[in-house]
Amino acid sequence: MGDLELELRGYRLTLAEITYWVPDHPRLLQTFTWQTLDLAPRFPILHRFLDHWRREIEAKAQSVRVATAPMVGRGELRHARHLALLQ
Repeated sequence: MGDLELELRGYRLTLAEITYWVPDHPRLLQTFTWQTLDLAPRFPILHRFLDHWRREIEAKAQSVRVATAPMVGRGELRHARHLALLQ
């Protein structure tokens, strides 16, 4: 499924900033930024990613901040009235 089709189905651009403890230096915090299309407000794709993080990555997450915004809003997508082919 393409990005436009996902957006038309309600998916939104989702950005997650994960602050985590560095495994080799437990007093240091570092951030990881991750972006995808996801369904707000439940965020199933983000939850799947965070479950993977908990299982597979040594670094323990300290916090997760999430921002989301629609890519295509109502009234921004419409059929073209004219089509011209330039050669």
